[in-house]
Amino acid sequence: MTTRTATPAGELALVPGTVVYDAEVGDRGPWSGVVAAGDVLTIVDLYGNQAVDTLFYGAHDHRLRYSAQTTIAAQGNIFLTTGTVIRDQESNPLMTIVADEVGNHDTVGGACSQESNTLRYGHHTKHQHACVENFLIEGSRHGLGKADLVGNVNFFMNVPVDPDGALGIVDGLSAPGKRLALRAEVDTLVLISNCPQINNPCNGFDPTAVRVIVTRPA
Repeated sequence: MTTRTATPAGELALVPGTVVYDAEVGDRGPWSGVVAAGDVLTIVDLYGNQAVDTLFYGAHDHRLRYSAQTTIAAQGNIFLTTGTVIRDQESNPLMTIVADEVGNHDTVGGACSQESNTLRYGHHTKHQHACVENFLIEGSRHGLGKADLVGNVNFFMNVPVDPDGALGIVDGLSAPGKRLALRAEVDTLVLISNCPQINNPCNGFDPTAVRVIVTRPA
């Protein structure tokens, strides 16, 4: 179920334009939608410290899909922020981050799953819903299956890399109401798992809702 918060979408959107879509993604839930070329997707971290796992596919050819490797190589940085171009496996642009109020987003930490929860946190967590399950549920609406899942972006998630190369998942840098905006360079299918993880600080141990707004610049 999607509901809208009280603040008008036009006031929350980071890039002015006509609002063509506005929905709230519930805590732990999935979402998907096609963002047309030129339109801008704003993601709002409504309550702060909520990881938003995200995948990108060509809307008309799902074989074109987000590639962390080409995205990182093209920009020479493992962290994503304003100016980052989200690229497919052939290094073609899918979307560009055109505004960002947080300044640091992860593209190496991956998505939680029932299997990884069991490995990291113990067998008693296996029943817990996870991002991979969200991606499979939502992806099935577009003909996508497990073989179509690739490494994902984790918007608002803070994954520092130590000098020895070790990764950590720590408290996020975001805060209530923080936003980022992505402009579609081509018609792009966006899959979101509003991360349900409760075993590490990526969601402050309390998953909360986010809001997605699509605007069409004049």
